[in-house]
Order: sequence, then C-alpha cells, then structure tokens
Amino acid sequence: MPFIDSKITVAVPQEKRDVLKAELGKAVALLGKPESFLMVGFEDNYDLYMGGKKLDRGAYVSVSLFGAGAKSAYESMTERICKLYETELGIPANAVYVTYHGVNDWGWNGRNF
Repeated sequence: MPFIDSKITVAVPQEKRDVLKAELGKAVALLGKPESFLMVGFEDNYDLYMGGKKLDRGAYVSVSLFGAGAKSAYESMTERICKLYETELGIPANAVYVTYHGVNDWGWNGRNF
C-alpha cells in the first residue's frame, strides 16, 4: 500500500506526470511493493524553501508504505527518485528531499490491513 506524494516547484505537464507515474510504478518494486497498489500524487507550482531561500527547481517527495522497508531499499529508492526528477524535470538531486513513512494501520476498500 505505498503512496508517493510529490510537491514540486515547477509546472508538471500531463505528459511528464504520466512518465513520472510509470517510472515510480517500476521503482516501488525496490521497496518490495507492487505497482498494483501504488497511489501517486503530484502538486506542482509549489513554493519550497531550502536554507531560507526559495527554490526555483526543487521537490519534496514523501513515500508512505504499509509496514517498513530496509534502509538499503530506501537508499536505492532515493537514488532512483532523484535521477528521475532530474532527468524529467531538471531538478538537481541536491534540491530533492525524500522522506519515508512506515504505516502500521492502513485502510482500503472498507477495511484495514
């Protein structure tokens, strides 16, 4: 039950959203999770500040998943996310924050896992 939520400083056209969604769908396997349960959200034209300065190009990516992943899986996922956002949106890796949130109680379809 992963959810990848991205807050991005630049406009993200639908074609780029489709590419990001597809690539994140592949990348979630690094966390041992299937794409079939992946939910992805994008919020573009978002104001982000780092070190007190507004970022022209930056992103905050929050990855929530049922249970917890291995530290090595998080490392691989962060690398993949940073490369993807740099390639597709021109956002440098040093302007991308990625956080991971293991969730013990997750509901879907009228029940909890």
